[in-house]
Amino acid sequence: MIVLNYKVPYFLQLCLESVTRALVNIDSEIIVVDNNSQDSSIFMLNENFPEIKLIANTQNVGFAKGNNQGVANAKGEYICILNPDVVIPENCFTKIFEYIEGISNLGALGTRLIDGTGNYLPESKRNFPTLKVSLKKLLGDNATYYANQLAQDENGPVPVLVGALMFLKRSVYVDLQGFDEDYFMYGEDIDLSYRLTQQGYSNYYLGSVKALHFKGESSLKDKVYARRFYGAMQIFNRKHHKSNAATNWLIQTTLKLMILTHKTPQSKKKLITLNSVKFWVTDTINSADDSLFLSEKELKTISLEKLNASRVTGSLIVYDLNDLNIEAILESICLLKNNQNRFRIRPSNCNFIAGSDSSLELGEIISW
Repeated sequence: MIVLNYKVPYFLQLCLESVTRALVNIDSEIIVVDNNSQDSSIFMLNENFPEIKLIANTQNVGFAKGNNQGVANAKGEYICILNPDVVIPENCFTKIFEYIEGISNLGALGTRLIDGTGNYLPESKRNFPTLKVSLKKLLGDNATYYANQLAQDENGPVPVLVGALMFLKRSVYVDLQGFDEDYFMYGEDIDLSYRLTQQGYSNYYLGSVKALHFKGESSLKDKVYARRFYGAMQIFNRKHHKSNAATNWLIQTTLKLMILTHKTPQSKKKLITLNSVKFWVTDTINSADDSLFLSEKELKTISLEKLNASRVTGSLIVYDLNDLNIEAILESICLLKNNQNRFRIRPSNCNFIAGSDSSLELGEIISW
């Protein structure tokens, strides 16, 4: 397991709790590469996960190089590239191993990703950005960019997977020299997916397994993001679309215009406080921190089963990992989505809750 971290210590802690749960009874190792976060990330790791191997960089070397560092120190037959703002269910790897049994040409495998509101993230599976697909994408037409030929809850082969969660054999990754370090951030996953298929491998999407990707925790959708994202697309097109010079020039010119005209999304966040919590979800009533909310008469401590049955609306819901199953939490979030609910998760024995109300903005941490 390779987790590349940059300035998200709270989300990293939540991620690693989910990873350790998913790796129970599996011979494994966890390697965290920290890209010079200069925050509490390393302290948190040493305090809470001393068994995890840490590679602490003295500068931000980017997504590709950081993950390549981690893989170079890995020893297992398989590797999983995982973003620090991803939460995986307990059955993640058992389901993956069941699915890949008998697949001889396994390239990379990814799962269905949902955001902090429970909504499906279509970048979980994509098509190759051919010249035509790239131009349509740049003009706002995503119909052929995402791999909609496979339903979000289906399993099967797809061209491109997202680097937030990418599972593959270590030997295959090494043979292809890993992520291309010409990319700093964004585009590496498309490039690796493409090179895998060029070598005769097939990439697979596992829609039967859901993982939560808060998304955007290490980057804001600002001008810096635009330069990196569209710059990555420029690199991909220069590298893989050399045959059609005229169309390639058009794409490169369009990408430059996209960078220049990119507008940062305006924040629509509604700030929350501890007293905003309406439902503290736990199957062991004593684990809820009721003392924090004595002034909030509307707070309800509730079991997961009763919460799901009530189909609440317009509420801030906190799931307590002290005694709840992550897979069940993800199912609950998906069940209660689109009802103007907001979801937060409390890691075990921690004094903070974490969550996100938009895949376009940084998430939110509330500590006490």
